[in-house]
Amino acid sequence: MSLVKLLLSSLIAAAAAAISTSAAVQYSVINNAAGTPGGDIFNNQIGVSYTSGVLSDSTSFIWTIFNQNVDSERKSVDHVTLIVNSFNGVAYTSNDEIHVSSDYIAGYSGDVKGEITGVLYHEMTHVWQWDGQGKAPGGLIEGIADYVRLKANYVPSHWVKPGEGQKWDQGYDVTARFLDYCGSVLSSGFVAQLNAKMRDGYSDDFFMQLLGKGVDQLWSDYKAYYGKQ
Repeated sequence: MSLVKLLLSSLIAAAAAAISTSAAVQYSVINNAAGTPGGDIFNNQIGVSYTSGVLSDSTSFIWTIFNQNVDSERKSVDHVTLIVNSFNGVAYTSNDEIHVSSDYIAGYSGDVKGEITGVLYHEMTHVWQWDGQGKAPGGLIEGIADYVRLKANYVPSHWVKPGEGQKWDQGYDVTARFLDYCGSVLSSGFVAQLNAKMRDGYSDDFFMQLLGKGVDQLWSDYKAYYGKQ
């Protein structure tokens, strides 16, 4: 077989594998707020097709972040639904359904398409991440979701800067920045390893097992690293 044919065969095989992987999970997008300001902004500036693509792309990205290369390492989820409706707040995820607030969309004054994309990376992480059988701190769960958003480069301007925050499991951007320090400065792949350990339970000792220091010491080191003691 010629080199050209070999390369073409490899590309076709890779494309077929990618299609098969993405097709394994189905995505539905429902706008229950059509006719309201937020619902109309969603339709006109974001759209169902774009949103479906983000759900698929974020799934692949999360599997990469968590180093989940085979089905047995992932949650068994075959269908994810996103629903736009009216409620206070931004978004939440429950039973493989992502709910996005049309009120938040209507009130957002910046790049709403970019903002909702970042929100979806966060919420899709909740679909796929392990939660220590319900025993992991809520702040850590939210921090891992924002860590994924951080690594996807959808960081809003209001986030704290590296080194800021009151405690390691404060949640969201604070914990995301701390996890990024642990994963980028101390040990590549840390968040994937932590998530894998959280499949069957949770203990703060996971940090000692993976990084050789307790989480409180790591938090102190993190603050010192960025001059925020």
